[in-house]
Amino acid sequence: MTQPALETAKTPAGESAPAPDGAVLAVVLKGYPRLSETFIAQELLALQQRGFRLHLISLRHPTDRKRHPVHEEITAPVNYLPEYLYQEPLRVLRGWRRARALSGYRHALRTFLKDLWRDRTPNRVRRFGQACVLAAELPEATERLYAHFLHTPASVTRYAALMRGLPWSVSAHAKDIWILPDWEKREKLAEADWLVTCTAYGAEHLRSLAPDPGRVALVYHGLDLQRFPPSAQQLPDPAGARDGGRAADPVRLLSVGRLVEKKGYDDLLTALAAIPPDRHWHLSHIGGGPLAAKLKQQATALGLDGRIDWLGAQAQETVLAHYRRADLFVLASRIARSGDRDGLPNVLMEAQSQGLACLATRVAAIPELINDGTSGVLVPPEDPGALGDALAALIGDPALRAKLARAGEARVRQNFDMKRGIDALERLLRPEGTETSAGVL
Repeated sequence: MTQPALETAKTPAGESAPAPDGAVLAVVLKGYPRLSETFIAQELLALQQRGFRLHLISLRHPTDRKRHPVHEEITAPVNYLPEYLYQEPLRVLRGWRRARALSGYRHALRTFLKDLWRDRTPNRVRRFGQACVLAAELPEATERLYAHFLHTPASVTRYAALMRGLPWSVSAHAKDIWILPDWEKREKLAEADWLVTCTAYGAEHLRSLAPDPGRVALVYHGLDLQRFPPSAQQLPDPAGARDGGRAADPVRLLSVGRLVEKKGYDDLLTALAAIPPDRHWHLSHIGGGPLAAKLKQQATALGLDGRIDWLGAQAQETVLAHYRRADLFVLASRIARSGDRDGLPNVLMEAQSQGLACLATRVAAIPELINDGTSGVLVPPEDPGALGDALAALIGDPALRAKLARAGEARVRQNFDMKRGIDALERLLRPEGTETSAGVL
């Protein structure tokens, strides 16, 4: 099955998208496009390439000033729902009137009111209003709704699916699993056709809440290895590699991640400040986030000015170039006070795919990727002392870095190819026996 070119323009506000021939898969996203969600973009492109007719629905407008190359290749139309209901009152009113005429509206309303009684927040009301607009504007050829993230996007999807009498499914990731109350997870797991999640750590938790644990499938995102080919640069000869002994040629550290609590950058700065002064290093950080100013102030107070480049959010090709220039990748993830935490950060897989040794924390699903001492190094979370000791050791041992880099790259390329996950997702999304681009399931 081949997919014709789809219109790339946004759907006009308040109008249904023209449905292409054949069934449409409506994908509900929190925001699109987002630089921090390459795993979603690579999945959308892969589904598009396999013949799915996608219609993207975004709850928020994009805020990133840059886009990854993969976003330019996704040709599905995008419908941006009212981010706040007061911003488009006529569109919301029009959507509500259309939704009221749908056979499942009363069921959806009862479900919403039950949820609102337990979660009396403006966000809950906004979800229902967005769902009314979504249900009113869906292409008539829509056969399934599929949400990325179990919290807000799945709520909007759930209400709209009830209104339209459509099946729905969801992909759960990290924060959305851990900040959601158990009652809400149980009810969504009971109603969704199926749920996929990207870590065994998350799958075990969700299966414990599901009335039918068999509906929860583990599907690793993996990497599109065509976008992350082996680095043209050979791994350095340990005999001539940087060992932190020369101030003029410091070991090049790299970290990629949003400047938010769960990434543990305050712990990383504390650890860096404790490295002995005769171990020379320079850190490049890629990523934006609300803690940027606070962390830069901390770096100054610790005397680290001039040793850190804060590069902000960058497109994928720039990030790839930094992986290939670095000597050691470091990520100090932890569980935030809200319960928010990483799943399996894609940046670790990306770094390893480029032959870059990785130092990370033993938290969430990171041990599913990194075997401590074999394909990387793991330290306890929220332990700057242990992190600093590991950094100092790795900075001074280029032979160990090279050994870890080789093992890490081999593991990623053997076990975390995106194709496996897309094969599994395609089997879930297509009725059994439907012809696909890869043959008959």
